[in-house]
Amino acid sequence: MVADIAYLQHNQQQIEQLDELLRRQREAFRANPMPEASQRIQWLKSLCDLLLNEQDTLVKAISQDFSNRAAEETLLAEIMPSVHGIHYATKRIKKWMKPSRRSVGSAFQPASAKVVYQPLGVVGVIVPWNYPLFLAIGPLVGALAAGNRVMIKMSESTPVTSQLVKDLLARIFPEDLVAVVLGEAEVGMAFSKLPFDHLLFTGATSIGKHVMRAAAENLVPVTLELGGKSPAIVSADVPLTDAAERIAFGKTMNAGQTCVAPDYVLVPRDRVEGFVEAYRKTVQTFYPTLKDNPDYTAVINDRQLTRLKGLLSDAESKGAKLIPLFPEGQGRRMAQTVVLNVNDEMKLMQDEIFGPLLPIVPYDRLEDAFNYINDRPRPLALYYFGYNKAEQKRVLHETHAGGVCLNDTLLHVAQDDMPFGGVGPSGMGHYHGHEGFLTFSKAKGVFIKQRFNASKVIYPPYGKALQKLVLKLFIR
Repeated sequence: MVADIAYLQHNQQQIEQLDELLRRQREAFRANPMPEASQRIQWLKSLCDLLLNEQDTLVKAISQDFSNRAAEETLLAEIMPSVHGIHYATKRIKKWMKPSRRSVGSAFQPASAKVVYQPLGVVGVIVPWNYPLFLAIGPLVGALAAGNRVMIKMSESTPVTSQLVKDLLARIFPEDLVAVVLGEAEVGMAFSKLPFDHLLFTGATSIGKHVMRAAAENLVPVTLELGGKSPAIVSADVPLTDAAERIAFGKTMNAGQTCVAPDYVLVPRDRVEGFVEAYRKTVQTFYPTLKDNPDYTAVINDRQLTRLKGLLSDAESKGAKLIPLFPEGQGRRMAQTVVLNVNDEMKLMQDEIFGPLLPIVPYDRLEDAFNYINDRPRPLALYYFGYNKAEQKRVLHETHAGGVCLNDTLLHVAQDDMPFGGVGPSGMGHYHGHEGFLTFSKAKGVFIKQRFNASKVIYPPYGKALQKLVLKLFIR
């Protein structure tokens, strides 16, 4: 009882501090509303140095939160893209900040026009647990490159990493520039209700609806990165080993706990057996055993493990065939499992799986695969495996997804020169690279006249001869 009261009091204290944090950041922004490029570049260089110097500490913290995650996975999926994103932005900030010159119609001369890219102010970022470093640093880079102040709500499901990120960022940034907020779901709810100038949320679609609803109370613009059931299509003639290897890479990374992981695979009906065997061989090559294997990432916590086991039980009870690729799991290291004979009544075919379970959906014609995808909510990612250029073009034109890889998985997210974002139920808005700078900036149109004012000829009273001439000249 005492512990519960202390927990509630601590949460309440954190909630009460949110308004004060936001007030201090707003004051700091008003004191420096348009930071110079040199200042923004220095912020990012300090961040890059911190990540490189503390990478071992960060790797250990994330592995501790997961109970096990390979150091290489954290380096590849969190440290490397964070550092690359910083390098990409620092080289381009000066170019991005330059006002964009725009044309002025002849009827409005003499005048000039331009678009000025102005920082929005204070940006809120809500971070999920699956990639707690990259999904904090990525938005932070875009927001700082655009000249903003940033408040970051870390996930309560990764307490060690969250506390470490808070401590590390406090070394290089004052709290009125970058503030990290910890706390449970109640704190996150209060955070989403703050009157930010922009709010970016990464997480489940169900929670994204609540975040958007909360932000709407203050008309806060939002970027939502939500996920959904990202499909992979295996073509009728692609070598099955090629497809299986690349799908396995995307599905086993972080044990499938990735918003753009392949959620299910559409396979030609006569190739299902061959694909399952190729996938089994690939996964067992990647991970010869689960027992004490440091390369195999665990499910984040017992609640998620119970949820995933429930999906398998539900599917099996409704006629699915389960093919575990290992004899059994170990602790929260859950065995990769292929699921056949699936249908829409099964829970694992209704919501994003977010774990090491791979349903196989057979199809007869490519059009059937397209129809299956298009009949469902638009996903965050779509993957196609096949080398026929005409079919690749059809995939791009006849389906919708936030992003696409042809003959690969996941790696489109790591391309700094492409926007990343969902479509419809899988999210809204974009960030990464230049798109991140634009998301966290106000593109302000500016129309400029000097002393001479040719527009006087159209001022009232109307009906003058010169006005009639202007209308005749420019309306045709």
